[in-house]
Amino acid sequence: MMATAVRRGSYGVDAPYVLFGLACGAVGFVFAGFGAEMGPGIALASVFFLLAVVMAVSSALYLNATRRGKFQVWSEILDELALRGDEQVLDLGCGRGAVLLMAAERLTTGHAVGVDLWRTVDQSGNALDVTERNSVAEGVRERVELRTGDMTELPFGDGEFDVVVSNLAIHNIKSSEGRARAIDEAVRVLRPGGRLVIADIVAASAYQRRLTELGVADVRVRPLGPRMWWGGPWMGTRLVSATKPADS
Repeated sequence: MMATAVRRGSYGVDAPYVLFGLACGAVGFVFAGFGAEMGPGIALASVFFLLAVVMAVSSALYLNATRRGKFQVWSEILDELALRGDEQVLDLGCGRGAVLLMAAERLTTGHAVGVDLWRTVDQSGNALDVTERNSVAEGVRERVELRTGDMTELPFGDGEFDVVVSNLAIHNIKSSEGRARAIDEAVRVLRPGGRLVIADIVAASAYQRRLTELGVADVRVRPLGPRMWWGGPWMGTRLVSATKPADS
C-alpha cells in the first residue's frame, strides 16, 4: 500500500464558485441574525445563526474534500487497482492533475495521459501549463502526457488504455446524452480486460446503467464517505467501477 504522500504541486479548488457561495452564505446569515436581534426578535435571529453554522460546516467539509479528502480517497482507490507499473492510464477531465499524477507515481515503464478542456469554472486556475508544472513538482513529468480534448470525442484509438479514471469531471457535461457518450468513449478506449473507475456526485446511477447496457462486467457503485462530501452527505461522492470484458 502506498501512503498518501505530501503533495508538492498546487491543485486549486474544485468548482470554486460553490465554496465561495457557501462561505458568503455563512457570513450573510450571521449579519441577518444580528439584524433580526434588533428587529423581529431572538427566535428569528436563532434561526439565522443556526443556518450560519450549517453553512460554515458545509464550507469546512467542502474545503477539506477539495484540499485533502480527495487525495486520501484516491490514494486508496489507486492502491486497490494494484497497478503493475507498466500500464497506460487515462484520466478524463484531469484538471490540475490531482489523480493523474498520483497514478503516474505508481508507474515505472507505463504512462499516464490526462485529457481536459481546461475550464477554470470547474477548477480554479485550471490550465495545461499549470498541470505540467505540477507534474514536474511531483517528479513524474517523464511519465505524463497532457492533451486538450473532449471526453465525448476522445482523440485516442480503440483499446489504447489499461485503466481509465475520472474524478468529478463527467458530471460537468450538461446533457445526459453527452454524459452517456463520455461513458461510451471511456469504454471504447479501454483494452479488453481494462478497468474503469469514475468518482462523481450526481450521475453515478446513470453511469452504472449505461455501463450495464454496454455489457461491461462487474459494474459496482459505492459511496466514498465523508472525506468526499462536498458540503454535506447530500453532496457525497460515489465510485463507479467496472471491467471491460476480455472478449470484447
